[in-house]
Amino acid sequence: MIDYLKHMAVFSRVADKGSFRAAAQDIGVAPSRVSQMVTDLENHIGATLLYRTTRKLALTHEGRALHSRVTEMLRSAEAGLNEINAATQDPVGALRISLPAFLAVSDVSSAMAAFIKRYPNVALSLFYSDRRMEIIENGFDLAIRAGSLSDSAMMSRKLDVVPRALVAGAAYAGARSVPARPADLEDWDWIRYRQRSDTIEMTSDKGKIESVTGRSQIEVDNAGALYHFATQDLGASVLPENLAARGVANGTLVRLLPDWRLEDIELHAVWPDSSRRENLTLIFVRFLAEALRR
Repeated sequence: MIDYLKHMAVFSRVADKGSFRAAAQDIGVAPSRVSQMVTDLENHIGATLLYRTTRKLALTHEGRALHSRVTEMLRSAEAGLNEINAATQDPVGALRISLPAFLAVSDVSSAMAAFIKRYPNVALSLFYSDRRMEIIENGFDLAIRAGSLSDSAMMSRKLDVVPRALVAGAAYAGARSVPARPADLEDWDWIRYRQRSDTIEMTSDKGKIESVTGRSQIEVDNAGALYHFATQDLGASVLPENLAARGVANGTLVRLLPDWRLEDIELHAVWPDSSRRENLTLIFVRFLAEALRR
């Protein structure tokens, strides 16, 4: 039986994910390899574990029974690894992490690089996307979330705040009068971020609050695209400070209304309260928080 422990773990992942392709993507192998391992396991035990149709997979009676036992086995194995991780200064394991695309080149990614150097026996699989990714449904161990939290059932820890900046392409801004207040930007072109309200609220250094909507000809769902189109002189936009600073430094962007402030973006680490790699997750989150605080 020991020769088929990996086969059973793969079978369990297929049952959890509902398809060979999803399981293969999660594990990092070809779908054909996953399918073959499940078939080999069925041949070994002499029972069909999965009903296969062109539209979906379903567990047989034998499959449900084995899946239950294998799940217990995997949880026990994970618990054992967690106990080892908790007792050693050299944790072992892998974490799948979802985080916003605008953090690809940032202090957060630099902190993750430092983590890898500090713990060479830990592997990180990072998924950068500005689309909100569900943690459990997509098989992530944790996520870095930007903005307010809505996962009340999840564990969380605040990691950092990211300032935002109002910018425009240097040539675009240079062809217009220098704005003194947000209302002066109502007739400017804007590059919209789909995940954010069209109306932008700003606070002056004297505490006055104003909002601006402006007109928009282009809308994107990625902060990197916001940056690119702003550098193409298509209008004004709000960028995370790490992207804004890059454009200002190379001369393609200019800051607007420096005496007015935008609300910062809060960054939180979020993970299930019953994480399968609880101790490794906690080690990682603690390291990230301390690195960013420094």
